[in-house]
Amino acid sequence: QVQVAESGGGLVQAGGSLRLSCAASGTTFSYYGMGWFRQAPGKEREFVASIKWNAGDPAYADSVKDRFTISRDNDKNMVSLQMNSLKPEDTAVYYCAVDRAMLRAVAARMENDFHAWGQGTLVTVSS
Repeated sequence: QVQVAESGGGLVQAGGSLRLSCAASGTTFSYYGMGWFRQAPGKEREFVASIKWNAGDPAYADSVKDRFTISRDNDKNMVSLQMNSLKPEDTAVYYCAVDRAMLRAVAARMENDFHAWGQGTLVTVSS
């Protein structure tokens, strides 16, 4: 059974930085892309960033491009999201998930392309 667990959320002032981590188990981690999504209060869950199985060609939502960086360590079965220049509108619960497809040629973006969602970690950015 594939499982993921997010960590690293917290309270930060606008302009600050946070690093989220996601540990995966129960799968051959290096064969699958990984993604980060977020859900703000009263809003639907939205795509943030994703990375291919081989760490190539990451994808980002326009709202976080040039501020967030996704990376992965296949030796440690972990994926990270470095978030810089945080804004109050980045406040949300951040979720990590595993791509359903093995060795996908591109970094997936659609929520339905992912499974094994974690419990999420709350990021609060104060103004």
